[in-house]
Amino acid sequence: MALTVDKPFLLELSDQSSTTFKEYKAEFESLIDASYANIKGYIQKSAVVTNFRPGSVIADFTIGTTTDTLDFATANSQLTTNFQGKGYAVKAIIQSEEGGMHSGFVYPMQEMILTCKYECSATVDAIPHVKWQQITIQPYPNIQVTNDKTLECGNIIVPLRCCAESSYILEWKTEDNLICDKPSKAGCITCSYKVSQTDCQEKGVTAQCLLSLQELQGFSYGSKTIKISTTKIDFPCNDLTFGTGTLNQIKEAPCDGDMHLQPAEVPVFVANLSTAAESNADQITGSAVTVIKIVDILIAIAEASQTIVVNQPVMEDFLNTVDVIGSDKAKGTWTDLNKNTTTQNASSELLKSVEFMGKKLSSGSFEIKTNTSHLQRASFSQSFQSSNNFTTQIHIPSTSNLTFITTIVFSSLNSVLPVRNSSTNVNESSKTGVVIKGDVAAVIVDNVIYNISLTFDINKTSLETPQCVFWNFSLLNGIGGWDTTGCNIKPVKNQTDKLTCECDHTTSFSILMSPFVLDSPVLDYITYIGVGISMICLILCFIIEGIIWKPMTRNDTSYMRHVSIVNIALSLLIADICFIIGAAIVKKGQVAPVGPCSTATFFMHFFYLALFFWMLLSALLLLYRTVVVFAGMSRTKMMVIAFTVGYGAPLLIAVITVAVTAGGKGYIVEKSACWLNWEKTRAFLAFVIPALTIVAINLVVLAVVLYKMLRRGVGATTQPEEKHAIVVIARCVAILTPLFGLTWGFGIGTMVSGNLGIHIVFAILNSLQGLFILVFGILLDNKIREALKGKLAFVNISSNRTRSTSAGPSSSSGIPFIRRLRQRNAYNISENSGTAASSSSNSDTYTDT
Repeated sequence: MALTVDKPFLLELSDQSSTTFKEYKAEFESLIDASYANIKGYIQKSAVVTNFRPGSVIADFTIGTTTDTLDFATANSQLTTNFQGKGYAVKAIIQSEEGGMHSGFVYPMQEMILTCKYECSATVDAIPHVKWQQITIQPYPNIQVTNDKTLECGNIIVPLRCCAESSYILEWKTEDNLICDKPSKAGCITCSYKVSQTDCQEKGVTAQCLLSLQELQGFSYGSKTIKISTTKIDFPCNDLTFGTGTLNQIKEAPCDGDMHLQPAEVPVFVANLSTAAESNADQITGSAVTVIKIVDILIAIAEASQTIVVNQPVMEDFLNTVDVIGSDKAKGTWTDLNKNTTTQNASSELLKSVEFMGKKLSSGSFEIKTNTSHLQRASFSQSFQSSNNFTTQIHIPSTSNLTFITTIVFSSLNSVLPVRNSSTNVNESSKTGVVIKGDVAAVIVDNVIYNISLTFDINKTSLETPQCVFWNFSLLNGIGGWDTTGCNIKPVKNQTDKLTCECDHTTSFSILMSPFVLDSPVLDYITYIGVGISMICLILCFIIEGIIWKPMTRNDTSYMRHVSIVNIALSLLIADICFIIGAAIVKKGQVAPVGPCSTATFFMHFFYLALFFWMLLSALLLLYRTVVVFAGMSRTKMMVIAFTVGYGAPLLIAVITVAVTAGGKGYIVEKSACWLNWEKTRAFLAFVIPALTIVAINLVVLAVVLYKMLRRGVGATTQPEEKHAIVVIARCVAILTPLFGLTWGFGIGTMVSGNLGIHIVFAILNSLQGLFILVFGILLDNKIREALKGKLAFVNISSNRTRSTSAGPSSSSGIPFIRRLRQRNAYNISENSGTAASSSSNSDTYTDT
């Protein structure tokens, strides 16, 4: 029979020699015996608890009877009452039958079929009858073999070795010139390969070590191959174990002896490992190969410990070893390991081994302090607050059940765990400036926790944009990385050196911070004031162009120049409007809403690119009018080409960018702004590369044009008006191209540097581009200024004539003004009469100069 009580399962209950098992067994047997004592047919003192199983606490027990029919309803009612009196809430009492559902061994990755003869759950004598069977999956064989190597020819015998978990039988599959052991279950088997000096050839031999069970040979773990090659070439290094090698080359070979750790060997093995690691710390921390091997050993220890209870001394030795390979001295080694595609999961595996060990700790309460870690093991049923000695404070609200918790705070794992997330699988802390600026805190519980808060000390408050993160082992196809899901950050009131993370799950947590998203009021003021000035200047551009359009566009070159300026101004104005909309959609620190922010980003990207492509068209027009002597292209054809390139090319780039990046949610930045993503997909390059490419092309075009103009002038056949337009285009391209290129050069600088000066310069140049267009594209053109003065003067004259018609001669100030205009040959006014009455027949002639 079996009964289930609502208590957390303690690992010690799996060990029948433990004090906890014996105490539970004695108490349960006493309560069961007292409950059945008055039942007819029960044999007194016959209750025996045989086993405890997880699932709360399930106690399997037997009783002795003199009859096949007992009053189980009465007995179990009394059993429930007696257990509740001792603080045990009985969840179920069942008749249980062990076994019969599966026979034989179960191996890793095999399918398993359970068979019930009738039903696995039924009701017999008013008591649920359940059939159960505890099925043990055989351990992973973990075949390990002698390393592949190349040896120099000679009269030598090369030993080959293959080992696996001791429950498996191994056998060799080899060539004829190998002498091998017969299939064995001794854990290891060997072969000998005889090399002769006279018969040595540069080929070698291959031997395969495999599991004897044929049904396992098809699995990836079912076999491993050894390849031994020979060579007649002399090497400076030649060793039977490591093979040949060159100077300073690093070679690896497996250790001698049994390569598989048994659970009973864990305490002594971990103690020896800790002593060896601390004694050789300097050599270990500088060797990537050694660090990786120690990580593999720690993983093996954690795996072997899953069937035992880990006590305080074992865990302390384990953490001392982690201290050595995770120290600051090993920072450079871990940087290299995290960048190497074959070892970049080592940091994740190290953290996983620590969590595995923490889950198997004994149920007592204790603390462990090492050089760089602090562990607390405790239990709680109300709420939990970590020890005041912790640099990171951990708080868990009340829970409904008794919960065992292990908290481990590491002060040095920031050197081990790389700054990577779902957007990248390499360590980019050196590029982005994102750093771990808090402890790494592992929280391990045996219950489900929905709310946990962690208060971190941060030692560099100048950094900005903090993020609460946890280590997600499943990210990047199992490589592991930092994840923000389920975590929010809150500042601690009146304490600038602390931050609180609130999360809805438990694992290993820390704080990520970056210096490159600066929350500076100066930047905000510069940006918004500059954009406002820019938009006003762009509107003035349209007004001025509208006033002087007709007289200034009489030849094709002037016409295309003004078309380009208008479209450059239009593109920038719309981009600025989209920028303001994007700023209103998301504030600093907020998550960017994908739909609205993506729309604003698309149009900003499109129109900023259009600005550069119209600049390119201005440069190409300049090149066309100076290098190409003939001008046979019609205005209509030039317009078609201009609008196709000016808006078609940016549209194509913008659409492709969305198509490539939006699927992985990498089109826009995640927080604080609406703009192209940089960290995750580098979508920002879809703007920077075309823009800076156009800047380079324009500079080359400008150099060619200046060379031609200085060598032979613009050309004798060029009309004065067209010659003026060419000079203005050249000046405009020469000034605006470097300005725009310099602006986005600083834009790239803001992506790779946290220097406030670079951010301020970029903000000034970027927000005042409209002013640059107004000044260098329009106001510096003396023809535009003269035409504008003429139009304004014409409006003033017309106004004076209107006043003189209704009220007699105008004021004396009007005549000198008209005379000044005559001196400038701006207007020729023919007056038939000096009286006001004849003013209606006056004729005005405008001469374009």
